[in-house]
Amino acid sequence: MANKGIIVTKEEGVLSITLNRPEKLNALTLEMKTGITQTIKEAEQDNEIRVVVITGAGRAFCAGVDLGTFEDITPVSLLQDQQIIKEMILTIVNTSKPVIAAVNGAAVGIGYSLVLACDIIIASEKARFGGVWVLRGLHPDGGATYLLARRLGIGKACELLLTGEIIDAFKAEKIGLTNYVVPSDKLEIATREMAAALTKGAPLAIGMTKASIYQGLAMDLSTMLDYETRAQAMLSFTEDCKEALAAFSEKREPVFKWR
Repeated sequence: MANKGIIVTKEEGVLSITLNRPEKLNALTLEMKTGITQTIKEAEQDNEIRVVVITGAGRAFCAGVDLGTFEDITPVSLLQDQQIIKEMILTIVNTSKPVIAAVNGAAVGIGYSLVLACDIIIASEKARFGGVWVLRGLHPDGGATYLLARRLGIGKACELLLTGEIIDAFKAEKIGLTNYVVPSDKLEIATREMAAALTKGAPLAIGMTKASIYQGLAMDLSTMLDYETRAQAMLSFTEDCKEALAAFSEKREPVFKWR
């Protein structure tokens, strides 16, 4: 279905969100940002959805914000927009469903942040990544300073964000920004394969493991070990854990029920 600049489809447990303003290189509008947030919140409550994919229509993933909106910006509207961006990024990071960014072309500005918020990044060989805020006299937003430093380390994050360098897909893969790069005509296939792999695990275990990975960024090892122990104890007595063990013993595929 279409929803104010995005197309949402659902197939075999995978919810796909396609940014759909190709004539504007999928620059984000207010409606698109709120649409992404609402769609993922709804997916969080839908047990049929196991994986979320975000991609772009046409030749770009997302070229940032729609610069036309800057003409009428005020301090109040800027703060309101930043709160909408904050909610979008936190919704992506905090959803229990794995989120894949299928980056088909340029991801610049807030489009860059949108990619960084996703759990797994698969890039077409035509992808480009650019945190160009300083070149426009602006500060990075959408959590870019936080997310990039944790993905790549302080030194590389400083290099990329302080120079505003736009890097190609192969350099992005080399420095660990993307999980891997595929030919442009293989991006959809590679994304489907990754999504299928992510549906193999028990959904409760997938969600808690994702949460632990992000929680661990703010914890010391001892605290994280305790956190893992609590999570393991909770999962060990679920019906899905019993089903997985039975399926392994019986040499069949498990049927999970989110319980």
